[in-house]
This record gives sequence, structure tokens and C-alpha cells, in this order.
Amino acid sequence: MRLTPDAAGVYPIAPTPFNADGSVDWTSTDRLFEFYAGIGSDGVTVLGIMGEAPKLEPEESVGLVKRAVAKMGGKPIIVGVSAPGFAAMRSLARQVMALGAGGVMIAPPPSLRTDDQIVGYYAQAVEAIGTDIPFVIQDYPLTLSVVMTPAVIRRIVQDNPSCVMLKHEDWPGLEKISTLRKFQADGSLRKIAILTGNGGLFLDFEMERGADGANTGYAFPELLIDVVRFSKEGKRDAAHDIFDAHLPLLRYEQQQGVGLAVRKYTMMKRGILASDAQRKPGAGLTAAAKAEVDYLLARLAKHDPRAKV
Repeated sequence: MRLTPDAAGVYPIAPTPFNADGSVDWTSTDRLFEFYAGIGSDGVTVLGIMGEAPKLEPEESVGLVKRAVAKMGGKPIIVGVSAPGFAAMRSLARQVMALGAGGVMIAPPPSLRTDDQIVGYYAQAVEAIGTDIPFVIQDYPLTLSVVMTPAVIRRIVQDNPSCVMLKHEDWPGLEKISTLRKFQADGSLRKIAILTGNGGLFLDFEMERGADGANTGYAFPELLIDVVRFSKEGKRDAAHDIFDAHLPLLRYEQQQGVGLAVRKYTMMKRGILASDAQRKPGAGLTAAAKAEVDYLLARLAKHDPRAKV
């Protein structure tokens, strides 16, 4: 299914499962996508920053997309295609779309500084991959160091009809969501989907500001689905109650440098991944850190039985 501006719901960011020797664990890969489909995800994103995409061989990247398409039952697959050069970006984008992906995600390179440079970069990227491929803007200044104002995002969207979604990961970013929705209301911005990131850390209020859902990772993506559903149903307290129960683990998983290790360790304990291994270079968890995660899971299980692992 192709990605459209009407996209909504939860698109988990898939970690790449590895065996202890660093090879891709294809059995866990299949199980991971079956899990995402089974819990009611609206789509999935592969080859994202938390998917260790730069560590993969080209054929491994394509293999992940093939399995996602096969297991997700026709739901949209977003593929991260960011690359230092446009030739590699075009090659991967065209390959994955031919395999059945729904669209691609493009992050700006850290070298961009001015508004015109940012807008120009996306124009060149679209020219490279083709105007027929739906794409997602990844706005993640904390990691990418590129600051996009709402006005710059509006320019990119208005200049490129193939832009269908913003992955919003600014921090603080609630006012940015409100501003973009005001642009849409006054007619200066056409409709696009806004899905949020940052591990879901602000999803409770992001939904209230006008986000359409989440495009991020967390060891319990069911929580993201719950918050989005309750918010859309107008059940504000229910959304905040379940979110608050998970907040200590969400916070712990947001630590720079070890967040992916925490997520993979938890997903291994849940039986989704066979191993919590990362492909080198990658940071693991100490025994003390694992004990802290276990403690957080035990506390969470008092409020959410899905955490009984």
C-alpha cells in the first residue's frame, strides 16, 4: 500500500535483529514483523536510525524490506533511504518501491545550515528519486543538528507534491505541531500526515496538539497504539493513565547511546527477538543496567500485564 497524506496510527520503527556473531537473524526478523502486524500496527518503518541501517550490506537492507512487505499484510512500509549521495538514495528508493514499499523517509544531512539549503536539498532529493515516490521528511534536530522551522517545512511540502508525511521529532516540539496545523487551517499548507518520534516520550500531548499518530520505536509498541486510540476516542484520562504507567521505562529507553540496547534487551525478554545483539560498533548493557530494566518491567507489570516477562 502506498503512503498517502491520510496516513495515521502507529508505524513502529523496526530494530534489525542480529545474532551474537553479528549476522542478521532472519528468523527473528520474520517474527518481529509478524508481531507488529498482529498487535494492530498501521504500518512499519525499516532502515531507520534505530534500525542500524548504516551497518547493513545493501542486500541485507533489501532483504529486510522484502520480509516486511511479506509479513505486514499490505500495510504501508516506510523505508529510510538517507545517504551521503543521491545516487545511493535513488538506487535504494527505486529498489524498495519495486518490492512493494509504501514510501521512503529522507533525513537532511548535518551539513545544512540555512533555510534555503534545507529546502534546496529536499528539491534535489526528490529530483533524484523521482516525483512518483511518496516521501517523509524526518525532522530530528537533536541527532541531525538541522533545525527546520515550521515555515521551512511548509515550503518543502508546498514545493513537493510527493511529500506526504512529516516525522516530527523536534524537542520541544509541541508548538511546532500547533503551528503546522494552523497553517493547514488557514490554507497555506496542504494536508500532510504528522507522525511523531522521540521514542513516544511526548506522545500523550502530541496527539492533543494535532498529531496523527506515532512513527517511532519502543519495546512496547502496544502502548503507542493504546495512546493513539484513546486520544482519538476522546478518552484523555485513559490515554494519560496508560502512558504514565510506561513513562519510567520510556524515559530509561531514551538514554543517548544505550537506548537501542535497552529496547533490544526488553524485546528479547518478551520473546520477540532471540538476541539483544547489535552489530558492531554498538553499546551493550551492563549487569547493573539490565537489573534496572528488570526492575522497571516488574513495576510496570503491576499496571500493564503485557510487561510480565
